[in-house]
Parts: sequence; structure tokens; C-alpha cells
Amino acid sequence: MQISRDFTIAVHTLLCIEYFKNDYKVTSDFIAGSVGVNPVIIRRMLLRLKNANLVEVKAGTGGASLLIPPEKISLYDIYKAAGCDEKQLFNFHENPNSKCPVGGHIHNALDFRLELLTQTLEDKLKTMKLSDVMKDLEK
Repeated sequence: MQISRDFTIAVHTLLCIEYFKNDYKVTSDFIAGSVGVNPVIIRRMLLRLKNANLVEVKAGTGGASLLIPPEKISLYDIYKAAGCDEKQLFNFHENPNSKCPVGGHIHNALDFRLELLTQTLEDKLKTMKLSDVMKDLEK
């Protein structure tokens, strides 16, 4: 599978912003402490989330906030904001032997199935909301 860690970092980031919004100034340093990564990675992710109109980031140490309520943010929205839709979910091996009865036809036999699986995942992500994940955190 090809989904990068960016997806889970983006979800974690948005959860932190929502969860701690009333108690802390939610900065990249604060989020990085929860995610367990360098704050630079969080700053880059916040920029992606901002460009997707999911968050507002105040200059300096102003912190971040959601622009959309968690019940209106789908996991697919986050998947796209993190750039996961720009990469193929499944990475095909590079040099199947075209002279082999299997290698010569592997793309014909498998490509459309991989596309179907990718579409199924994306459709399912559209039905799941950030608020659903938030509720599971609070259990």
C-alpha cells in the first residue's frame, strides 16, 4: 500500500487542533509533541491543510483552528489535503517479463482491479468524518 504517513499525520493534527482548542494555543510545536515528529513536518502539513481550507493558522505563535466543523470534514478531504490522492495507492513492480505468459499480461489482469480497490477506498473515506474519529478518541 502506498498511503504515506502524511495521511495519519494530517488526521492527528486536525484532532489535536479540535481536541485542545479551548485549553491550549495549538501551535506546530504543540502538535509535534503529540504526533512525535519534528515541528517542521507539522508546519508543512498545516500549510497543506490551510491550502485545502480546512484550517486557519495565525502568524507567529498564534496557533491553528479548524475552519470547518469536524462533522463536515471527511477522511477523504484529509486524504486529498495530505496529497495522498496524487500518488498511486498500489505501486506496480517495474519490469514484468513481457515474454512470460503471466508477466506479459499482468497489467491487463490486475490494473483495473487496483483501480477499483483505490476507488472503493476513496468512496469509503468520503463516508467517514473527523468527528467519528474524535468520538472514538473520547471513549
